[in-house]
Amino acid sequence: MGIEIALYDGRPDRARTTGPLHLSIDHGDALADALAAHTRPSEHRLGRIDPYRDTYLNEQEAAAAFEEATALLARCTTEAQRAAVRDLRNLLANCAATPGSWLCFIGD
Repeated sequence: MGIEIALYDGRPDRARTTGPLHLSIDHGDALADALAAHTRPSEHRLGRIDPYRDTYLNEQEAAAAFEEATALLARCTTEAQRAAVRDLRNLLANCAATPGSWLCFIGD
């Protein structure tokens, strides 16, 4: 079970003809492991990422989730998890800095 992340310049839906601005597929399993093992239920943005379904965050939610990801990084126990969360933090920061953008967490 892995989680891929796609950054879009607008809300992703089936009618869009353009692809994502960025697609992160290198850390899917490690990201799923980090979220499952270290995400606290009170972290309502990262905690709601479903490893089996798609989950969306807009630019405002991505900005708020960045702090959650920073705390998550400190709790990671393996280098693979840390690399996955660093990638997540970069995508959250890019989304937050791009007006109208969305992140799609693509579950299995």
